[in-house]
Amino acid sequence: MQDGTPHDGAASRPGSLAGYSVLVTGGGSGIGLECARVLAADGAAVTVCGRSEERLAGAVAALAQGALPGAGPVTMVAGDVTVEAEVERIVGAAVAHGGGRLDAVVASAGGSLHMGPLVLADVEAVRATLDLNVVGTFLTLKHSVDALAASGRGSFVGVSSHAGRDTFRFLGVYGAAKAGLDMLVRVAADELGAAGVRVNSVLPGVIATELMTGITQGGPVLDSYLEEIPLGRVGEPGDVAALVRFLVGPESSWITGQNLSVDGGQSVRKGADYSAFARAVHGGDPRWALIEPTA
Repeated sequence: MQDGTPHDGAASRPGSLAGYSVLVTGGGSGIGLECARVLAADGAAVTVCGRSEERLAGAVAALAQGALPGAGPVTMVAGDVTVEAEVERIVGAAVAHGGGRLDAVVASAGGSLHMGPLVLADVEAVRATLDLNVVGTFLTLKHSVDALAASGRGSFVGVSSHAGRDTFRFLGVYGAAKAGLDMLVRVAADELGAAGVRVNSVLPGVIATELMTGITQGGPVLDSYLEEIPLGRVGEPGDVAALVRFLVGPESSWITGQNLSVDGGQSVRKGADYSAFARAVHGGDPRWALIEPTA
């Protein structure tokens, strides 16, 4: 029976991740980049991963330029999280950057290659979306878990989506992929608790990143979002990064197997409607009548 004292790897003061080594996949932009910034600012040695060396180099330069005294070092490694041999190499680079250890992984690599009705989806786009979000997260966990267990304070955080919890019209493939990620996290938490590795996911709502500019700049899809968000605003990458930072650090040492929403409360209502985008792309297809029958 435990006595309730902090575990052996706990930081000496809140807000410090000094001595931590963290891998952030999808760390070249958006939520992943902001997570890397917040973790490094708190003292962690951070390795950012992505497929584009150019984007990663720009991200590392930006993080170095804005770093405050006490920030941890940041490095990059390019690679594809859907290729097992590359994931092994990526994790190895993160362990080396951390001086032989890895305390946390933020699996932020994700996205969707399809938006539209399920009955009009291209099967290869479906497979690629599932591969990136589910298989990529699985491979990242598979090849990082030994180092996470050895650290004595290992934390794995998957970046999921509100679309994996509630229905969003015309984001069904992406939603299915994120729902798969969330179940993967829950099962892994159950299996790895004995090893002292915590596994959780965060479920962002609409976040003002470069990728979401087409929505956040205004229009019917944004209106659909705002109608369902109790706090009445779009989220910022920092809103997600703050929750990720908590899940990485010792303050959350008794939290595992959770899929935690960070969406301004939208998950208490319902998902947004992407009809405007889907209609623009697929409205000319004869099978669109299955979605919006003509009078």
